[in-house]
Amino acid sequence: QVQLVESGGGLVQAGGSLRLSCTASVSISTINAMGWYRQAPGKQRELVASIRNGGSTNYVDSVKGRFTISRDNAKNTVYLQMTSLKPEDTAVYYCNGAPHSQYWGQGTQVTVSS
Repeated sequence: QVQLVESGGGLVQAGGSLRLSCTASVSISTINAMGWYRQAPGKQRELVASIRNGGSTNYVDSVKGRFTISRDNAKNTVYLQMTSLKPEDTAVYYCNGAPHSQYWGQGTQVTVSS
């Protein structure tokens, strides 16, 4: 069973920054695309950023220019650098493959105060 452990969330003021990390229990080098997802209260989970093994990235429009996804296959870890945070970024953040597998971690809460 795949385990995904997200960390790095917290409470931050609008305009602040956070760096999220996600470590997998399996080698992510075999997973072409990894992604960060988020789920806000009352909303569906959405993919906000993804990165392929070759380094190409994709972002949802609402985070373009503010979030940066990266991966370190040697550490089985995916990162999400978030800057210029907005209250609407408040959500639980998860990582998974893109498209996602059935395995989800516990997520990490990001709360942005205005």
